[in-house]
Amino acid sequence: MKYIDEFRDGDKARHIARLIHQQVRGGRSYRLMEFCGGHTHAIFRDGLVDLLPQEIELIHGPGCPVCVLPMARLDMAIELAQNPQVILCTYGDMLRVPASGGTSLLKVRAEGGDVRMVYSPLDVLALARDNPERQVVFFAIGFETTTPPTALVLRQADQLGFTNLSIFCNHVLTPAAMHAILSDDGPRHLDGFIGPAHVSTVIGSQAYQVFPEQYKKPVVIAGFEPLDVLQAILLLVRQLNAGRAEVENEFTRAVTPQGNLKARQLMDEVFTLRDRFEWRGLGSLPRSALRVRPELAHLDAEERFTFSAGQSRENKACECPAVLRGLKRPSECPLFGNPCSPENPLGSCMVSSEGACAAYYSYGRNRTQEQRLARG
Repeated sequence: MKYIDEFRDGDKARHIARLIHQQVRGGRSYRLMEFCGGHTHAIFRDGLVDLLPQEIELIHGPGCPVCVLPMARLDMAIELAQNPQVILCTYGDMLRVPASGGTSLLKVRAEGGDVRMVYSPLDVLALARDNPERQVVFFAIGFETTTPPTALVLRQADQLGFTNLSIFCNHVLTPAAMHAILSDDGPRHLDGFIGPAHVSTVIGSQAYQVFPEQYKKPVVIAGFEPLDVLQAILLLVRQLNAGRAEVENEFTRAVTPQGNLKARQLMDEVFTLRDRFEWRGLGSLPRSALRVRPELAHLDAEERFTFSAGQSRENKACECPAVLRGLKRPSECPLFGNPCSPENPLGSCMVSSEGACAAYYSYGRNRTQEQRLARG
């Protein structure tokens, strides 16, 4: 663990923080969005917000795949799980996300539905092999980070001739969400992005070049360790002070300009772009998500199963959509902390391990940014 420990060195963190304090200019603000929920948790968990000057405001973005999935898609998964012929598989975070009527996949399982948590999509292949009399559906979800493993399962299932396995695809694309945020930037006026780490290992740093070019906003890709995040903030401050807007890669130990070419090729082989896809908080976005290619329709759950046209009912008091757009902080939601908590989540931002509400509750619910600014 020595290599990781070097990125958690307290003395070095305080040194970078001093450099940030020296670089910021009084009388102006630096409004930076950390797109990824992993960064949000790192910022609160490691106390980074207390090291920053009051001129820097960190805004939490929509980079949590569980959080941005609209309730209508979860209701479709609930419908699959209630089918006695189906074994529904998904990642653990999805089990407790509230669906319409207060139900969830966990509650469906308690009522007899065959819902199984998997750690790897490859587990789904084993389940389909061991249960030839059942239909095994993988509720696939995530940004580009988790898309290649799903693509691998699709390709292997096709090559092995599985007839009882299908994918309910909910993979979404990071650049599309960033476009949506910047296209509607009036309410928040972002100055720059802390770019996601794991996503960037797949799509590469060049995928963000459009944002400095089109919107004049700098992007600095950062890892998830404390020194990564602080260094990214320092690089963003320097760019903004100099009037520059560029893509910089702080996470050079894992991210290359082109990304993972083999993973991208595999994704292109089995997935195609949807014309539009609904996001929680961001609305219907063009070319923002993937679906199984038509030539693999026999492995597409949306082609194999018929879904009812029920109306999904969001909790109107939940501010998760505004939190995902960076318009509100979790503590501004009337449900935050009571009654909504990780033990009793009423919105996806509280239940997800990458959700902003979960980060606020776990690490900072008794200390708001306003209190920090007053201290500063």
